Amino acid sequence: MPQLKYFAPNPDYRTMTNITRLGVAILAVRLLGAASPARVESAGEADPLTRLMAGDQRSMEIHYMHPHQTKYRRELMAKGQHPFAIVLSCSDSRVPPEVIFDRGLGDLFVIRVAGHIVDDAVVGSIEYAAEHLHVPLVMVLGHERCGAVEATVKGGEIPGHISSLTNAIKPAVEKTKGMPGDPLDNAVRANVEMVVEQLRTSKPILSELIHEGRLKVVGARYDLDTGVVELLTK
Repeated sequence: MPQLKYFAPNPDYRTMTNITRLGVAILAVRLLGAASPARVESAGEADPLTRLMAGDQRSMEIHYMHPHQTKYRRELMAKGQHPFAIVLSCSDSRVPPEVIFDRGLGDLFVIRVAGHIVDDAVVGSIEYAAEHLHVPLVMVLGHERCGAVEATVKGGEIPGHISSLTNAIKPAVEKTKGMPGDPLDNAVRANVEMVVEQLRTSKPILSELIHEGRLKVVGARYDLDTGVVELLTK
């Protein structure tokens, strides 16, 4: 009876298989990191505002995709940025736009200041993104139980430079006095709407870009309890 021989797998074959698998894995990671937004949103969600709201939906449901957060994406963005939206939001630690909208490196141009007030530095930052980076959308993002707005509603003596914040918010508080509902939330909403109007009428750059149809400014309110971003102005 002929003797059966055992043929061990070729070591080189095993090595090549592992190398191939590693190469495929690296390629997949790189593709995920550099993927276009279409990988995260469907083809019908190319509009910047729709992309933001889709990200909030994922965040609200704790279904994060964490797009554009790889080493390859970091290397790619080091060569230049192309954000699709500008977000002017409060500095509150509970309201980070990149988490709220489930975005990654190079997606959002974020400006944060308590009460999301507008001054020359804020407007200049937005003008830079809109004019030089060609970002087509600005979202003014207020939020539930905003401390800066609450301090303004309560009034009294405001120490130090904090008064620069409350003084900017006062017109919104005055506008909502006597309105039915929660005074703080009414003021939060009015403050968002006021800042939106300030940006829409800011000359010479922002108002001109809006007139030309190259820029859109919207306002929204983030709910700390539910994670929902509610559009207040469109």
